[in-house]
Parts: sequence; C-alpha cells; structure tokens
Amino acid sequence: MTRLLVHVEGETEESFVNEVLSTHLYRRGYSIVSARLMGNARQRHRRGGARAWTAVRKNILNHLREDSESFATTMVDYYGLPKSGPRAWPGRETAAGVASSDKGKTVEAALLADVREQMGAGFNPHRFLPYVMMHEFEALLFSDCQGFGRGIGRPEIAADLQKIRDDFPNPEAIDDSPDTAPSKRVEALVAGYQKPHLGVLAAIEIGLDPMRAECPHFGGWLDRLERLPAAPAGR
Repeated sequence: MTRLLVHVEGETEESFVNEVLSTHLYRRGYSIVSARLMGNARQRHRRGGARAWTAVRKNILNHLREDSESFATTMVDYYGLPKSGPRAWPGRETAAGVASSDKGKTVEAALLADVREQMGAGFNPHRFLPYVMMHEFEALLFSDCQGFGRGIGRPEIAADLQKIRDDFPNPEAIDDSPDTAPSKRVEALVAGYQKPHLGVLAAIEIGLDPMRAECPHFGGWLDRLERLPAAPAGR
C-alpha cells in the first residue's frame, strides 16, 4: 500500500495532482495520492512568493513522522522560492549560480539533505522526493500546443502557442520574466485565462506522456514516482 502526499504551491498544482497525476499513479500501484496546499496558498496572491521553507518543512516532517509507511514530494516553482532571509529555501541561493538545467536539481538535493538531517539516523531517503519546477505549471502545457488549445476551448490559438514553444529548447525553459512567464504569455492570448480551471482541463487533454517526453526534469520526477511502490518505506 503506497501512500503519497504531494505538497503543492497553488490551486493549479493541487488540481493537477488530484485530477491527473493521481489517476496515473493509481495504475502504478499507489493506494492513496493526494495534494496538500502549503499553508495559506489560496491567499498567497495577495503577498507573492512561496511560503517559508521552515513552515513547509514542518508540515513535511509531521507527515513523514505520523505515517511511517508513506512518501512525500513537492511541486513548487523554482523562481518563486525565497533565496535569502528567514524564509529562504535550502539550495535556492546556491542554485542562482549554476546552469539552468541544474538549478532545480540543486534545490531538490538541498531539500532532501535538510529533511534527512531533521528526520535523523535511520530515515529512508526514498520517502522524500522533492520536485522543483523551473517555471510555472503552464510551461508543462506547452508540451502539446494543439492539445493545449483544445483543452482550454481555444483550438485556434494552437499556432500562436507553438510559436512560443519553438523559441525554447523545451517547455521547461520558457522563461520567468514577470511579463513573459508562461502564464503571462497565455493570458496575452486568452483574456480572462483562469489558471486552476483551464490549466487542468488542458493537462487532461494533453496527458502525461507528452509532458514526460518534452519536459526532461518533469519526466525524471514522474519516473521516480512510478518506481516508488517497489521501494521499501519505513523510517
């Protein structure tokens, strides 16, 4: 019985886990897959940024300690993570100085190291698999621009979406400028774009296979999650 809790940053990721990812993982041997919003994520648009790592870590540690047979992961946006001060996330400041392809991995390694230290000797590191997206969730949707357009009920903009996608080596590289972040690019094409609702409809239409094929970092995370049911839990 493999139980997984995904600590997510926002409502879009929460819906994606509960409506798309969970269905896939249930077919891979999971008994429970659910998402948990980090703190007051529904009010975060009023102040910006992710919650402090110390607070998120507390929730993760509590979960791992309360259910010794469960697993935990994260789904957060790299560029939204605080990199200094009391709210900083481990590895975020260091990652600013490494290649783009290594930024997410650098933070993930630091998060795992911190949780391992807090859990103490005997903790099974397979129980925590942090995942840090380089940019917003919408970047994954550029894996299939035709499906993206159909999913949000705007098939006529597929070519415009493809033009955006073609400017980058893969969807995960679509940049994060406040004006050109993935969601901002979509909003420029679709007035009133609603991230949680339309984003998940698009994800359902696209499916996980194109995302895995087009987004190597996401694909690596999915691969690891699929292997978890065969891994021992415990401490």
